[in-house]
Amino acid sequence: MSSISSLGIGSGVLTSDLVDQLVEAERAPTDTRLAQKTEEAEALISAYGTLRSAVTELRLPMRQLSSPENLTAFSASSSNEDIGVTVDSTKASRGTYSVEVTSLAGAQALASRDVFADRDSTSVGQGTLTLSVGSNTVDITIDDSNDTLQGLANAINEADAGVSAGVIDTGNGFQLVFSADESGTANAVSISVSGDSEGTATDNQGLSRFAFNTAMDADSGLRETIAATDAVMSINGVEITRSNNSFENVIDGLNFDISETGSSVIRVEQDFEAVADRVQGFVDQFNALQTTIDGLAGYNADAGVGGLLTGDSTVRSIQSQLREILTRVVPGLENANVRSLADVGVTTNYETGGLEFDREAFIAQLKANPDDVTALFAEQGRTTDSQVEFVRSGLDTEPGTYDINITQAATQGSVAGDAPLTSGVVIDDTNDSIEFMVDDSTNFSIQLNQQTYATADELVAEIQNQINNSTPLNAAGQSVMVDLDESGALRFTSGSYGSSSNVSLVWAEGGNDLGVSAKTGTVGLDVAGTIGGQTAEGDGQVLYLGSGSGGASGLQVQVLGDQTGSRGSITFVEGVAERTVDLVTNYVGADGAFETRTSSLNQQLEDIAESQAALETRIEAYRARLVSQFSAADSLISQLNNTRDYVTQQFEALLSSNSD
Repeated sequence: MSSISSLGIGSGVLTSDLVDQLVEAERAPTDTRLAQKTEEAEALISAYGTLRSAVTELRLPMRQLSSPENLTAFSASSSNEDIGVTVDSTKASRGTYSVEVTSLAGAQALASRDVFADRDSTSVGQGTLTLSVGSNTVDITIDDSNDTLQGLANAINEADAGVSAGVIDTGNGFQLVFSADESGTANAVSISVSGDSEGTATDNQGLSRFAFNTAMDADSGLRETIAATDAVMSINGVEITRSNNSFENVIDGLNFDISETGSSVIRVEQDFEAVADRVQGFVDQFNALQTTIDGLAGYNADAGVGGLLTGDSTVRSIQSQLREILTRVVPGLENANVRSLADVGVTTNYETGGLEFDREAFIAQLKANPDDVTALFAEQGRTTDSQVEFVRSGLDTEPGTYDINITQAATQGSVAGDAPLTSGVVIDDTNDSIEFMVDDSTNFSIQLNQQTYATADELVAEIQNQINNSTPLNAAGQSVMVDLDESGALRFTSGSYGSSSNVSLVWAEGGNDLGVSAKTGTVGLDVAGTIGGQTAEGDGQVLYLGSGSGGASGLQVQVLGDQTGSRGSITFVEGVAERTVDLVTNYVGADGAFETRTSSLNQQLEDIAESQAALETRIEAYRARLVSQFSAADSLISQLNNTRDYVTQQFEALLSSNSD
């Protein structure tokens, strides 16, 4: 303001205060308009944020209801707390089971018979200690660096052989103790010695004092202090054995954890109340959304005032589409016992726009028509062939009925022996090992028990048992089945199907005795065919369509069995919950209506900010122009005042002269 501080000196009228008043008068209308637009845009952004949050909250309960397992929820109870049971609702079914636990799994423990005077200096002997636990065998070298009781224990612990070792101070000396890391008879420990520096491998002199074969071997250097045991339980009279105290999926969907022997009655029942709670959660969340909409877009007729979003097209669209989903007859259920939400006790209160829930009516329908209620909420594929199973749909899958035709059934990869397996095969240390590669991903080996097998079937059973107990195979979730082919030769078949399924014999010790040799197996085939007349792709037994394949786009089915040709049809039903989840996702997603409206409002704020900046530039120019104009006028007035003063002086002088 210093540049206009001299304004008004000449006139006393054209002052800087007058400039400020004129500038403010010029600024005010535009400034007020921009401020009002800013306030309106920010209020709308806040309103859309509130509405978006309320719509998003509806997705969680509907997502739960869109999962079929949440609509067939099961609970399991045990009459004995020492026999615990958990349930997987995706696999479980209703039933009652009598369970008897007769044995708990335990890990084997061994102790040295000899007592040593010192743990860190007394020699234990040198050589090689071979530890075998299950199919795992590890050699441990004992030499000058670890030839003590503690050194031996450390070497065993560092070998990761499935055995732990420690030194116990008995008060009368020191003893070495062993314990298997895992429970069960399959994890029993066997220890042999070679190259003993102080005697033979079996004379209990030097390192052979730590040899152990079986608990019945009284001459071994170690004694068994705790025997390895398996967990044994019977379910409805059928005995099951496990190497630990957890029994998983013995019955589909049920897992048992046992802590004591004893008996129990296990009851598996559908938890209807839990399902009703999920429906109540959806109703409550929908009503909360309706309350939010009423607050933002409602109209008070008495006051003649509407909400900020009254008449908003996005709000109208949400309400209209939700109403259509929640009140319609679900396509595909037109002839079912349950066709709409009203049939299961979920009705609309037309005065409030909210939902009401008749819990008893819902539970009655769930008990009477579980499949229809599941289809009402979740997506479901109903097949006419019992060996064709619905897997999943895609984002573009449309409700409807689609024919399935199979041109090639899926097969499993396998490898067969070279010659028939004979009876009376003797398994010893020259032919007890076989190494496999499964599905080109898992390498594992087995070691057979050394004995004479009277029949081929006995040897097949032993091979299958060792494969079933393979840690690498179980860890990978894979399996291999063993049988005899048409010629009587051993055949190994992968548990998986398709082009990644295969079994190869990597190495077979003494393979001629088993009629096998190292060879690569035959790869399996993927299923092939059409869905709804569209050529589908196969992955093992799963036949699926990609995008752009018409109404069945994204549909996936699992085709069991080896039949080709027509395999019936699948009717895809998209339930209320699934449709609602898709609708909400479309609205709140990155390209949804809320994002579009919010982005538009944010752009308005940016435009307003630019208009505000332009206003400031224009006002500054206007101020400068006023100052320039006022300065020129003030200067002219000053000159006129000076002229006036001069003329006045001249007149006064003239008058004074005339009076004389």
